[in-house]
Formats: sequence, C-alpha cells, structure tokens
Amino acid sequence: MLPIDAAAHSSRWRRRHPVDKAVLGLGLTILAISLPPWPGAVLVLAAALVLLLGPAGVPARKLWRAYRVPLGFCVTGALTLLVQVGGPDGFVTFAEGGPARAGGLLLRTSAASLGVLLFAFTTPMSDLLPRLVKAGVPAPVVDVALVTYRMSFLLLDSMSRIRQAQAARLGHTTRAAAWRSLAGLGATAFVRAFDRAGRLQAGLAGRGYDGTLRVLVPEARMSRSFIAAGVALLAGLAALTLVLERFLP
Repeated sequence: MLPIDAAAHSSRWRRRHPVDKAVLGLGLTILAISLPPWPGAVLVLAAALVLLLGPAGVPARKLWRAYRVPLGFCVTGALTLLVQVGGPDGFVTFAEGGPARAGGLLLRTSAASLGVLLFAFTTPMSDLLPRLVKAGVPAPVVDVALVTYRMSFLLLDSMSRIRQAQAARLGHTTRAAAWRSLAGLGATAFVRAFDRAGRLQAGLAGRGYDGTLRVLVPEARMSRSFIAAGVALLAGLAALTLVLERFLP
C-alpha cells in the first residue's frame, strides 16, 4: 500500500463522506488559483497546513514525503519565468518582472497542491471510486479504475519481491549486474502483470461477472455542519484576503 493511501485509511476524517472533504480540499485549491498570490495563496497554504497537521491528523513526515514531489514541479515551473529567450539583450536574459511572476506562480501552485493533498490524505480511493457511479460516472469506467487501482498495488508488491530476490543473489553488486537485474525486473513484472490479469478475468467469469463490480462501500452521511464550517472557512479566507490586500503592499 502506498504511504499516502495508508495515511488516508488511518486519517481522523476517514469515516466522513467524501463530499464533506471535497468541499474543503477542492475549495482550498480553487481559492489558491483564483485569489491573489499575496496574501491569498499564503493564507490558503497556511490554512491547508493547519488542517492537515491538526484536525486531519496527518503526520508531518508523511506529508512532506508526498508534498515534496509536486513542490519540485512547482519550483521548476516557477524558475522558467525568471528568464526569457530571445530579444535585443541576448539569447537568454533575465525577464523583466520575472521574480514577481515566479513567486506568484510558486505560491499559487504550492497552495493548490496542499488543497489536493488534503483531500487525498483523508479519502481512500476505495471509498471514493464506488461512489462515483451515483455521481453520474459510467459504471464500466469506475470498474476499470477499481481494477487498475488494485492491480497497481499487486504490481508494486511483485516488483518489490523481485528486487529483494535479486539483491539476495548479489544482483546489484556491479553496474553491469544492476543493469541485468533491471532488465530482468522489467521482463518478469511484464509477464506477471499479464498472468494476474488473465487469472482475474477467469475468476470474474467463474463468478458470473455481468459487467459490474459490486463492492461494499462504508456507510457515511454528509455532515451539514462540517460542510457549513468548510464553506465558512473558505468565505473567511476570501474575505480576509480582500481586506489584507488593501493594507499590505
């Protein structure tokens, strides 16, 4: 199981309805994109951090391990705004107003990423995907997503076991051995993936599969108070941004 999925299963908000958490997490993401970077995105980023580390109970180490990947993309995208290609001053020069635009983009994207992580760290995919049918998503699409989600964990587990077996047989002692082990890992994982897919198809056919995967979904009701509190927080952040924008440079 991936660390973010394991954290979602042990989250304090695990039993809440996905809609409750979507209003809050995706609402923060929309605010981060739509509000001014300063001070709007900063307030959204701070609010998302407080919610993740506080009420949601996400461990700081797990949050950082998941956050550093999108943060790296945010930093890489922002750095490109610092320079311009072509122009009378040379082929590559510093862009006029580049630091301000780069800083604004970094604030927006990093805050928006935390909003998405708030939803991901509190909502397991096994709780979300089956409910998409009621939201109007075609059942075959949800079935494919469920099977892909399950198969990805099986594939990762198989690759981990293969790597452990290769390491136990000194398959990573030299660079040449490491490349041979990598090639063997890819070939074996490819064969095992097709084998598992075939066994899954045969198992479903033997159980009378009629085109729909029926799974048990944990019971959860939407909380009007939680949604109202989330909407109030979002409105408060937007109002505070408009107020601070008048007084802060």
